[in-house]
Amino acid sequence: MVRNILISGAGVAGLTLAYWLGKAGFRVTLVEMQPAFRRGGQAVDIRGVALDVIRAMGLLDKARELRTRLKGMSMLDAHGVEIGRTVERTFSAGRLDSPDIEIFRDDLCELLMGALDEQTEVVNGDSVQTLEGEDEDLAVTFASGRQGVFDLVIGADGIYSTTRKLWFDQEASVVKSLDVVLALFTTPNLIGLTDWQVMHRVEGLGVVIYPSRDQTELRVSVGFGNDGVPMRRGDVAAQKAMIVSHCAHLDGSLSRIADALEETSQLYYNELAQIRMPRWSGGRVGLVGDAAHCASPFSGQGTSLALVGAFVLGRELARYPDQPGLAFELYERRMRPFVLMNQDMVDVTRLGPIPDEIMTRAKTGIELGDLLEEVA
Repeated sequence: MVRNILISGAGVAGLTLAYWLGKAGFRVTLVEMQPAFRRGGQAVDIRGVALDVIRAMGLLDKARELRTRLKGMSMLDAHGVEIGRTVERTFSAGRLDSPDIEIFRDDLCELLMGALDEQTEVVNGDSVQTLEGEDEDLAVTFASGRQGVFDLVIGADGIYSTTRKLWFDQEASVVKSLDVVLALFTTPNLIGLTDWQVMHRVEGLGVVIYPSRDQTELRVSVGFGNDGVPMRRGDVAAQKAMIVSHCAHLDGSLSRIADALEETSQLYYNELAQIRMPRWSGGRVGLVGDAAHCASPFSGQGTSLALVGAFVLGRELARYPDQPGLAFELYERRMRPFVLMNQDMVDVTRLGPIPDEIMTRAKTGIELGDLLEEVA
């Protein structure tokens, strides 16, 4: 019987899975390569059935208290001059009259972390280095030199999952590039935004800017084509230079944001891709969240997929603790149509705003009734 489970990655998927496994009585170790909890990051969305998962965790009211509360959005030209505005929606959150919750990623992760069972072991500043085993026990060596034996290992370690690379053979074929770069960074609130979002969009470039909840910082996202030239991961100077070159024509308030990029220490630069795997598990190793099925940030559904997928996997393992292969199979059978619907949505919208009718289908396209009844 499965009792001892390692989860690699303490993002939304890993934390949510740790919650449900701990609630089911499993002994959980959660390992995260970051040395400490990181503040900062962009806003994410909890939509559709993911709201049911948050409600089942008893966190819905707290999540609502932490929402971004943006009141609308302005469209700017390249000189930073407003050419249009709306109080009905924002680019990042969609319609403002929906029940969906836009929340900063660090606020959501902190909320999930606080909900973990006190028996869950959280190890920061370490990561899985080797993974070996066949029928039952999995021997894990960590980067720190620490070793451990686990009944199951779950990779919740993102689009560039180390777990996936160590255990599955088809890494090159499962990463489907979208030929788009997304850069995210934080600056001081140089332009005095208050509960408002601004956006500049032309062919080949999109810039979205909005303030932190306390209005002291700006969260900036810049998207552009990668021109078929991959950037070496970790080369921050080259990444900043690439962003600046794509924003060189901007002036006014937009140029001030680009100038502030040089000073920021919080930069996320990623060449976007989707993960499309034939199987999300093999033996006693499984994947969840972006590691299994990244749809890309352009779907607007990555966080919801992580919450729902972690809930489904946790409940299936709780149902069949002595048959992990069956639990993995049922998890994938339930989740895959939902995932494919959301991944395909990115192609439908050509990386632009998602039509409301498509988003409505995508965020509600899975039935969780029986699993939710079990934990009600």
